[in-house]
Amino acid sequence: MGWAPLVLTLLAHCTGSWAQFGVSQPESVSGSPGQTATISCTISSRTVGSYFVSWYQQRPGSGPTIVMYGYDRRPSGVPDRFSGSIDSSSRSASLTISGLQPEDEADYYCQSYDGNGGAVFGAGTQLTVLGQPKSAPTVTLFPPST
Repeated sequence: MGWAPLVLTLLAHCTGSWAQFGVSQPESVSGSPGQTATISCTISSRTVGSYFVSWYQQRPGSGPTIVMYGYDRRPSGVPDRFSGSIDSSSRSASLTISGLQPEDEADYYCQSYDGNGGAVFGAGTQLTVLGQPKSAPTVTLFPPST
């Protein structure tokens, strides 16, 4: 069974190379209305310049919508307050939102592609627009069941 160590070694190398690809982003970012907020995204093991980077916005209770693709292209309907950039030397991409507005408060997800063309997402960054009144939770009382 001299081939078993060779197979295990090859599997370990392949698994390791796949596992090294990742997308990381900060857990939270905050800013006051009118300010600028920047969310960074670091992509491991690849040069970010050669990979598409997209950004998705997800507001509470809604599905995600794309706000940036190809790292700096906005879909129609996305305000020009949203801009994207990359820094190939640090393997990072950034989403910048200028003139923060209350409706910008959401979770933002960075997405790129691994070496096999599979989509890889970051864990998300919660953007908080400061100074907004937070509504208290609603409590509903139900009568006991019979």
